Amino acid sequence: MKNIVLLTGSSHPSLARRISESLGVELSRCNLGKFSNQESSVEIKDSVREKHVYIIQSGCGRVNDNVIELFILIQACRMGSAKRITVVTPLFPYSRQSERSQKKRLPQHQIGTEIMSSLLQTGETSPSLPQGTFAQSFMGMTSGEGGYRQWCARAGTLVANLLQAAGADHLIAMDLHDPQYQGFFHIPVDLIYAEPSIIQWIRSEVPNWRQAVVVSPDAGGAKRATSICNKLNLDFALIHKEDLANTESMGLVGEVEGRPAIILDDIIDSGSTVGLASEILKRHGATEIYAIAVHGVFSGPALEIIGRSPVTAVACTNTVPQEEFRRQCSKLKTIDIAPMLGEIIRRTFYGESVTQLFVHEEQT
Repeated sequence: MKNIVLLTGSSHPSLARRISESLGVELSRCNLGKFSNQESSVEIKDSVREKHVYIIQSGCGRVNDNVIELFILIQACRMGSAKRITVVTPLFPYSRQSERSQKKRLPQHQIGTEIMSSLLQTGETSPSLPQGTFAQSFMGMTSGEGGYRQWCARAGTLVANLLQAAGADHLIAMDLHDPQYQGFFHIPVDLIYAEPSIIQWIRSEVPNWRQAVVVSPDAGGAKRATSICNKLNLDFALIHKEDLANTESMGLVGEVEGRPAIILDDIIDSGSTVGLASEILKRHGATEIYAIAVHGVFSGPALEIIGRSPVTAVACTNTVPQEEFRRQCSKLKTIDIAPMLGEIIRRTFYGESVTQLFVHEEQT
């Protein structure tokens, strides 16, 4: 592959090396560091003039530092007369911070009680908005002092705008938490999926997978779970939560008794969803419980929760570095997506279809 340059930021160099090996293209030399005042320092050692540059940077670790480093890398390539700059973000930074998703991430007691109490204190709600705590919380509105409407910042949209302002020509992102962000870009976006790799892992690593039930831990992930169910011809179950403020109201729709269960989610962060879901499945008689997620962030007490839960194994792709997590928790398994990312980079470089890669998987 001529006239291609692979650069990696500080977030996930091991993944970049694996992608480089799958492509047979060496990573270009680049010095990354900090000045004495902790400002990011970037120095690209190889020429990028009239070349197609791929910058690999995931939204993990020291996210804020890595995002700024990514912007500087893009700008450095732009000033170096790169012909085209493609940003590869296995985990897109700030993709969970839309007005809707921030409310979902708040502690449940805040969603259920604080919003309601603030509305009761003001004694009024806007007639132009749907009435009720549920509707207003999911529209991103809370009521502050004096009835002032406090709206959440859309940090993910800001990052999208800054990527374009820095000089990116193309974005490759995997399994966005909020797919709406694809529409916030004015540059081409290839949204790719870890589904083929997940299906391969299920077939090779889950005993008796043909008898398994794929479980979505919430209604939002039902589409992702049913897609894999259809490809593997498996049954589907859903964990339903009637009351956002009461975890005891969680129930199972579907039958798992005497069968393996596979929990499918896009991201494991605090681990609370997997912990609660596995307890429910165990109570309903599941013989083995597997959890699979695209992005394994494992913040806070996540590894401790998983270790105490009845989950047999938790598999995540390596969009986020997993080595340290696996040393701390023996239940963790890694699904390598470097070959897939390498193939997608190859296809975009030669102008081949990326979608066809996933369409073919659906037909097999």
